[in-house]
Amino acid sequence: MKKTISLNLPIVLIAITIIFSSCSLYRVDSKDITTTYYPSKKSISDVIYLESIDKPHEIIGIVTVNAERRQGIDDIMDKIKREAAILGGDIITDIKTDATGYWKSLPAQNFIGNGYIRANFSAVVAVFK
Repeated sequence: MKKTISLNLPIVLIAITIIFSSCSLYRVDSKDITTTYYPSKKSISDVIYLESIDKPHEIIGIVTVNAERRQGIDDIMDKIKREAAILGGDIITDIKTDATGYWKSLPAQNFIGNGYIRANFSAVVAVFK
């Protein structure tokens, strides 16, 4: 007698599609550049983005998020703000993006230009004085 396993193919395909389409890998790093302790914020909404800071402030760190280049800036900003809140920052500013080292050194870089897959997004974290 032969046993057969019945798989419902459409359900399996849908499950595989959902699993692999929702995978996004982020790597969040921060560098604390002050010796002063600043307590963490309770929410990322306590951290604001400013293009330029015109009030007295102190820079307390730098946050870098490594993500797929296709990620939306809103997702990246949430990750940066979360890490800035952990550092105790009030403000994030000076956001820059750049390809990571491996993707910048591909042999055909002149041909592919900005065709890299991953990018670093970095921001300066500061507190108001």
